[in-house]
Amino acid sequence: MPKRKYKIAVIQLNLNDVAENNLKKCISWVKDAAAKGAEVILLPELYSSHYFCQSEDVDNFALAEPLYSTSFIAFSELAKELGVVIIVPFFEKRMAGIYHNSAYIIDTDGTEAGLYRKMHIPDDPHFYEKFYFTPGDLGFKAIETKKGKIGTLICWDQWYPEAARITALKGAEVLFYPTAIGWHPKEKEQYGENQYGAWMNVMKGHAVANGVFVAAANRIGLEKYIEGTEGIQFWGASFIAGPQGEILAQASHDQEEILIAEVDLDLQENVRQNWPFFRDRRIDAFGDITKRAID
Repeated sequence: MPKRKYKIAVIQLNLNDVAENNLKKCISWVKDAAAKGAEVILLPELYSSHYFCQSEDVDNFALAEPLYSTSFIAFSELAKELGVVIIVPFFEKRMAGIYHNSAYIIDTDGTEAGLYRKMHIPDDPHFYEKFYFTPGDLGFKAIETKKGKIGTLICWDQWYPEAARITALKGAEVLFYPTAIGWHPKEKEQYGENQYGAWMNVMKGHAVANGVFVAAANRIGLEKYIEGTEGIQFWGASFIAGPQGEILAQASHDQEEILIAEVDLDLQENVRQNWPFFRDRRIDAFGDITKRAID
């Protein structure tokens, strides 16, 4: 009989521009999370480098790695050693000219349980991701692991209820969101509270609307690598929410931390029985959702 409870962890870190250092650091923190009882462990988006999308620079393509190379080898060995599931977000070089913002889901035996490629790609000031990333072509997935059935979405995907809904309908018990989100320092005083609040509200909304657990791993720190800019101050505040949007664990805005919470599938089933949003969906009336605009 499948386990009805398991522990998940999100790791909040300050990351830099040296891939080897980030790899060593993340391995150490994953070991710490496993030692604390975590069975499924999430790292932040693009774990192996600084957030290079602050500029459009072809030199940054050198940060990408082919499938099943450095990151997969290291975390595959670690997952097998620790007997845990690890979600590893990385910069994927698929072929010359095609790159993705991707995540491995590595199972407890070190095998690949699944691969996700970020579907929604932003293009905002200092978040110039369309220059680097081709939109994902694998769709939204619920991935069976030896610990549970989970879904992985990445950062900008978090603003889209359709992504959360489809992943949940496919059976995901937890929606994991590796992310890199923060403030432009000059805007923080005026807009910061509302920006951060919007992020929390939409993510908790995914939990409520779908009766799922939601876990987000953000980075922290001011990353200022482009001369003449103020950089991005990543706001941390990684969290794990339950199926009614209740916050089970939340990190600070500025400290490296591990958050751990329990996924209780009996609780999830009870919530869905009492709030039967899936039952009452009017799927016969939803056809227009696939249109760009409704004139």
